[in-house]
Amino acid sequence: MDENETGGKRFPEMRAKAAKHPIEEVGERLREMMPWIKAHRIVDKSKN
Repeated sequence: MDENETGGKRFPEMRAKAAKHPIEEVGERLREMMPWIKAHRIVDKSKN
């Protein structure tokens, strides 16, 4: 909440750091093994 109240200046840095976390790599590989997830995707990241 403090981050938001001060204008969220560190938020992009925090988001980038979280995206590089090893669990994200594992999650990506797991999602590739589940084709039904892609079939029901609300947002197509290749377009948006």
